[in-house]
Amino acid sequence: MAGSSKSGSPRPGTERGALRPMPVVRWAAVAGIALAAANCAGPTPKQLAVRSGGREIDPKYGVAASPRLYGENDKIPKGGGRQMTGKPYVVAGRTYVPRQDARGYVREGLASWYGTAFHGRMTANGEVFDRFSVAAAHPTLPLPSYARVTNLQNGHSMVVRVNDRGPYHADRLMDVSQAVAEALDFRRRGTTKVRVEYVGKASVGGSDDRKLMATLRTDGRPAGSPAGANIMVAEAGPDTRPDTRDEARSFAFRQPEAEPVRPIVERPRIAAPVRIAEDEPETRRPAPARAPIPAPVRLAEAAPRAPSASRVPAPA
Repeated sequence: MAGSSKSGSPRPGTERGALRPMPVVRWAAVAGIALAAANCAGPTPKQLAVRSGGREIDPKYGVAASPRLYGENDKIPKGGGRQMTGKPYVVAGRTYVPRQDARGYVREGLASWYGTAFHGRMTANGEVFDRFSVAAAHPTLPLPSYARVTNLQNGHSMVVRVNDRGPYHADRLMDVSQAVAEALDFRRRGTTKVRVEYVGKASVGGSDDRKLMATLRTDGRPAGSPAGANIMVAEAGPDTRPDTRDEARSFAFRQPEAEPVRPIVERPRIAAPVRIAEDEPETRRPAPARAPIPAPVRLAEAAPRAPSASRVPAPA
């Protein structure tokens, strides 16, 4: 019994001690199973990226970032996109309706900035985002377009090129590039309160970074329009939008161009020298009346020679 008690029968009080490690093992096993189940239950962001052909899907907003076309050290091409308004779309359960006519648009809200994560990726209108360019993203403004952005914290103001969609945070109005955040002096803070004012449609050809950077004002006054004539030409350009007000505005813009033609038509009327030339011969017409003045009558006065005939009877 004694031997059996050593080999098989536990001593009184030791049975609990032998059972203490068991719950730990069981909990470890349960934790492992739970972790495996969790991994199988929902894909991680990396798994989402693989399933989306290399495009990471934001689990919060349900949208995928555009593919990266250029690296950090590559030269980013300018222009090459297209003018567009777009159809209504839904992100994170919220519907956004792009504006066909943004004239008079003025809003105040929070602005953030985006840089390396989006550098070299395609924008919504087909351009390529460059974090060093004067660019911005807005949920509803026409693409591409110009908008005046004023930092309400320090009064800095400049005109930016809107060529992408976003942001989709409930409390944010606009995303600007790293260069714009530095110019408006809020890069370190990350966000700032801004006023956004629509300026006009932008061209899709070439770079406009220099003229946009030249609009920066740090004296508290709002930035002026960059090369206003170019904006007006873009506004009056061909537009397929159904809004008749835009067609009326386009026609109104062409009217000033037709005005200079009117003086050209009136010039022949002003060319009075032709009439003066016609009047000059009229003043010279009395001159022929002076022609009889050479007095042929005086030549006829030579008739006194007739008395010489009276001299003939004298010899008789």
